Amino acid sequence: MDDITFRQAQQRVDQWIKIVGVRYFSELTQFAQLAEEVGELARLLSRTYGDQSFKDSDKKASLADELADVLFVLVCLANQTGVDLTKAFEENMRKKTKRDRKRHARNKKLHVKK
Repeated sequence: MDDITFRQAQQRVDQWIKIVGVRYFSELTQFAQLAEEVGELARLLSRTYGDQSFKDSDKKASLADELADVLFVLVCLANQTGVDLTKAFEENMRKKTKRDRKRHARNKKLHVKK
């Protein structure tokens, strides 16, 4: 499969919603879905990289699938609120670069090897 852009992902999700999903959930419901998906991701991360142990029901979970679930809902929210993720991402990277250009380099905590 070829790489896709944010814009292509937004178009692909929109087409899927129109064909398979019938319509977008309301923004509030979509946000609740996002919280649910992030919770599932957190659960998997706490068991994979943290101190929690896996239950039998957790063992089939996939990090890639959970991240993709979060991404799907974020794309849905962007689509229904008119956010161009390509433009938003580029602007956000410029903001972070300007704000954090020296901050992280000066952070001694980041230079400690674990």
